[in-house]
Amino acid sequence: MGAKVYRDYDQEGLDDQLNNRKRVPDYQDHIQRWASESEAVRARLTSLPDLAFGSSAGERLDLFPVPGRSDAPLLAFIHGGYWQLLDKHHFSFPAPAFVEAGIAYASINYDLAPAVTIPEITRQIRAAVAWLAREAAAHGIDPTRLYVGGHSAGGHLAAMTALGDWHGDFGLDRHPVRGACSVSGLYELEPIHLSYQQAVLKLDPDQVAEQSPTRLPPAGAAPVLCAVGGDESREFHDQQSDFLAAWHAAGASVSEVALPGRNHFTAVDAIRETDHPLFQAVRDMILG
Repeated sequence: MGAKVYRDYDQEGLDDQLNNRKRVPDYQDHIQRWASESEAVRARLTSLPDLAFGSSAGERLDLFPVPGRSDAPLLAFIHGGYWQLLDKHHFSFPAPAFVEAGIAYASINYDLAPAVTIPEITRQIRAAVAWLAREAAAHGIDPTRLYVGGHSAGGHLAAMTALGDWHGDFGLDRHPVRGACSVSGLYELEPIHLSYQQAVLKLDPDQVAEQSPTRLPPAGAAPVLCAVGGDESREFHDQQSDFLAAWHAAGASVSEVALPGRNHFTAVDAIRETDHPLFQAVRDMILG
């Protein structure tokens, strides 16, 4: 075993903890399934594709409204891919479960690393939420009932939307996010900075501190619901445990749902399975 670089992991051990594709050899089958199911959903459901919330090519979202509703709540979902892979088109597949429950659904895109940094990606996601808060009513959405979800790196970004100065940054008079759900999220970026991912992400220490939700004071934060697959690596479990403990100690509203038997790629499927506790918890968070 080599020298420890993070927790009790040497470099090889840390990289193994974070390498979800290595841990799940058939990961490509899951990604292809997301893509094909999402394509079928877009062909079947009414949608407003490629709505621009910013000037860059990546700042786009697909919106699936609830037919006949002018005041539906919204779940805006953020894809994962270690901030450098995948696309909003991979995550249309949860839309039917939410639309049928009376909840509009959006899949948010963003520009990818290494073309942009994680702080810029966070800004883009927050800009998407601010755009939704301003434009929601024009698309049959109640702007006071916006919720955010995300998977993996998208889980990190969802947690970041639960925070923040929305007036100073975006001119909003109140926090637009009523609640967030993070599936297999990343809440402390120091191990990312020390891992094989650093070659692409190029995090510096200030970015690690400013972009790690576990370290950030959650005063005024929206409630956050977390879930991690039972078969995911110890580091993903520790990330969630540390985040929940830190925010709970600071008085924030945090909770978790267990996902036994799920790996990093099957964990997110639970968010659209209407008989699964994760879908039910997200639905109940939104509908009360």
